[in-house]
Amino acid sequence: MAEKATQRLDKMLAHIGIGTRKEIKKLVKEKRVTVNGELAKDPGMHVSPDRDQIRVDGQAVEYRVYIYLMMNKPQGVISATEDGLSEVVIDLLEPQHSAFHPFPVGRLDKDTEGLLLLTNDGKLAHQLLSPKKHVPKTYYAVIRGTVTEADAEAFRAGVVLDDGYRTLPGELTILRSGPESEIELTIYEGKYHQVKRMFEAVGKQVTYLKRIAMGPLALDETLEPGEYRELTDEEVAMLRG
Repeated sequence: MAEKATQRLDKMLAHIGIGTRKEIKKLVKEKRVTVNGELAKDPGMHVSPDRDQIRVDGQAVEYRVYIYLMMNKPQGVISATEDGLSEVVIDLLEPQHSAFHPFPVGRLDKDTEGLLLLTNDGKLAHQLLSPKKHVPKTYYAVIRGTVTEADAEAFRAGVVLDDGYRTLPGELTILRSGPESEIELTIYEGKYHQVKRMFEAVGKQVTYLKRIAMGPLALDETLEPGEYRELTDEEVAMLRG
């Protein structure tokens, strides 16, 4: 059992973003890595992240398997791990975070901004995305056209999209009604372009869209578009339910 819990020092340090395996080999050669107070002599030595105390340049290394990031996704960036033509959200991460190989949980359209969760925890991602869970997602939007209580009533009943699909009931709150309206909308599913298509179904057009909450997690409004931060332990616990 103990052997299964160990792994190569260079692989472990690379996994948590200390550097590439080539860079870690150089750190070891320069006598900048210690294991339990002793200089590491071989980057390929096996260590136990749970039991061994590992330091780089005197700083204790914290080993983690999973990473959880909240990003305020900017417009013009794709919710993906790679794309041949466009910038993706992973491109916005610092090396110490991208080293964990996180992926976006769900997607936001290229021209939509707001809350995007990135993690390498596949179990949690599945839990949040499962259609059976009906995890609520709340959006702020600017709408071309006067949004009325009749629209709110239609959304509560579920509207029929352009392909004939009737949506689950949504909760529409009108913040400002006029030729250009402002609203908040909570939906419980994630069909393709759903918010835009729901408003098209009632004869209106979304001109700006921002996700502000997913499940119990609300967007940190101190994050500028393109910025992100790690979730707190409390936020992760909330998501896990």
